Amino acid sequence: MPLTTRHSIELYYEIHEPADAGDAASVPLLNISGSGNDLRTSRPERHPFNKSFTVAHYDQRGLGQSTIPVEPYTLAEYADDAAALMDHLGWETAHVVGTSFGGMVAQHMAIRHPERIERLVLCCTSPGGTRASFPLHTIEPLDVEAKLELKLGLWDYRWDPGQDEPIPGLWTAFYDQLIEGSRIERTGESLRGYMAQLEARSHHDLQRRLGRIEHETLVCGGLYDDLAPPRNVEELAEGLANAQLRMFDGGHFFMVQDRTAFPTIIDFLTAQT
Repeated sequence: MPLTTRHSIELYYEIHEPADAGDAASVPLLNISGSGNDLRTSRPERHPFNKSFTVAHYDQRGLGQSTIPVEPYTLAEYADDAAALMDHLGWETAHVVGTSFGGMVAQHMAIRHPERIERLVLCCTSPGGTRASFPLHTIEPLDVEAKLELKLGLWDYRWDPGQDEPIPGLWTAFYDQLIEGSRIERTGESLRGYMAQLEARSHHDLQRRLGRIEHETLVCGGLYDDLAPPRNVEELAEGLANAQLRMFDGGHFFMVQDRTAFPTIIDFLTAQT
């Protein structure tokens, strides 16, 4: 389902909801994913949020089936893309969940389009500045195996390839999917769009402007995450005007590793104000 946004950029999106649409919460949910995400491989139809909400999942500019416009890109443009998608869907407001890079986009959206967000969830992400997430753009020149080994340690610093469960709590099928996906080399336009996203990511810095975000916010992180370390997540929560912090038993993929994560997020989003 392509969408033509401003400047002729098309965003590919999918809408998923409970099997019985009457079970969906009254407020829809915009799900903003992380670096390099492509709906062709991330299986949005299986996302736990779909059981409780009408959810919009989408490929961000430069990725997947969305347009790869001329770079450079900015976080402001990513935030405006998200708001444009809501315009297209006819959603005046929505809950917004941003994960990793998507959490950076969600922060910018909360500042640029505060009236569009009901409740905000920021997962395994950073405020930027002196608390920036690991600079992924710096490792792209490495060969595939070296890059993969570094990423595995960033995703969870307990990673030990000699163990039956190399990353604790990360079930085998998901771990194998990570390995397989990380060994696929991007080329041509796909690589250009991804690198433009990583470049935009490297300039994320809202450290001194977090207080402008006044939404009721849940900030979540993994205790063993080295990509968005716990201290970054804690400082993000501390800087926001109205935030609560939850740390979970896992790394960058704590939402899969800790079975309490999704229920906690859903409870927060559906709580009565």
